[in-house]
Amino acid sequence: MTASKSSRARQARARQAQAQRSQASTRSDGATRNAGAAASRNGSADKPGTAVKASTLVQAASPARAVATRGGGVERRGSRPPLREASADLEAPATTTVPLWFQLVTWVLSLAGLGVSIYLTIAHFTDKPLAGCSESGLVNCTKVTTSPQSYVFGIPVAVLGLAFFMAMVGLMSPWGWQWARRELALIRIASLVVGMGFVLYLLYAELFTIGSICLYCTSVHAITFLLFVLTIFAAAAWGLPGRQRS
Repeated sequence: MTASKSSRARQARARQAQAQRSQASTRSDGATRNAGAAASRNGSADKPGTAVKASTLVQAASPARAVATRGGGVERRGSRPPLREASADLEAPATTTVPLWFQLVTWVLSLAGLGVSIYLTIAHFTDKPLAGCSESGLVNCTKVTTSPQSYVFGIPVAVLGLAFFMAMVGLMSPWGWQWARRELALIRIASLVVGMGFVLYLLYAELFTIGSICLYCTSVHAITFLLFVLTIFAAAAWGLPGRQRS
């Protein structure tokens, strides 16, 4: 009788211990499921071969480096630059694409125009005849350079030509071309448009008002026309530099 009671007591204790182990296992499974649900709500996913903890979570789903925080949030570092800054870099190239030979051709033409303008300015203020230029018939340099049409707004045309080609020497130099600023390119085009306007006016004055032409003046007109054509060609073929942004 006593042995039977003792056996029943041991069996009762064994069943009680098994029930406690079952309850502990159930609580552990519930905690695991709660941790997984919290990780899912925070938008994180664990990779194969990495251990995931409830308080520390590392996410590497993008090129930007992610650092976990205690609250479950993820702080991204090293993200890509904004699209606006990237587009500004693309719109502002560091150098121009105009070939070097093209830069040198326009620069040599500008230097030639500057040389002729300097000579015409000296001849204007010293009243010396131009060398190698006829003074009778259709070609008459003296008649052209001393006519009332040789002044524009009270300024000698030779001086205006000198100032124009001094600017062109700088704008058409390799340094001027390589300084890739949109404003500089627009100034170059605008200056040549104004220069061509003066060329057309002077040609009309020589042919229809004075009735004579000057070979030196004609050479300046031809150089201005060539620079105008080459500059427009450069803008059409290689484009203008992008707009600079701060």
